Amino acid sequence: MPQLFHPRANTIARVVVVCVLVSPFVALGVHAAFMYSPYFTDQGNTPIQPVPFSHKHHVLEDGIDCRFCHTGVETSMRAGVPPTHTCMECHSQLYTHQKMLEPVRASFAGDTPLRWQQVNRLPDYVYFDHAVHVKDGVGCTTCHGEVEEMPLMRQAKPLTMHWCIDCHRAPGPNLRPPDEIFATHWRPHNNKEESRLLMDHYGVKTTHLTDCSTCHR
Repeated sequence: MPQLFHPRANTIARVVVVCVLVSPFVALGVHAAFMYSPYFTDQGNTPIQPVPFSHKHHVLEDGIDCRFCHTGVETSMRAGVPPTHTCMECHSQLYTHQKMLEPVRASFAGDTPLRWQQVNRLPDYVYFDHAVHVKDGVGCTTCHGEVEEMPLMRQAKPLTMHWCIDCHRAPGPNLRPPDEIFATHWRPHNNKEESRLLMDHYGVKTTHLTDCSTCHR
């Protein structure tokens, strides 16, 4: 009597069953890897700007404080982008004929704003207030990375919901003393006692920090 099934039929059947069972988990893993990849989050993205502004030069080498340009960071939801006349306070006297600064001079002369490209972008359904974070001890580099080392500004952090919630669940290591809020050299710490003291100082409570309405209003 001829053999109905190939000798390897059982092995093939088992492989097919395993593939069917495993494939959903593989698909979920691939999806998760993509969602958290820089390709999706834009981490490392360096937009082309109208002027190649160097934070490394202005912050690290010239010692200019963040608030000189981002005047709203302590008082409003948005940190703000400096108007052209802020640039010209210095560049009407320094590097006045540099070719790269021609867009700045044209903007100032024509009273038209420079069109800067936003680097750190959150979805429209996310509520984020710079002033609240600064008031509660979160400094610039916590979210924006080591800006003093950036010749061109890039998105240093993933800015995902998971990344934000991790900090909201345990904000202590990212809180800094009031005189260190705008310090570019400050780095997160693992001192539990210091975290507790800083959370008490700022009155930070984690009870509702992970509520949906905290960031989605």
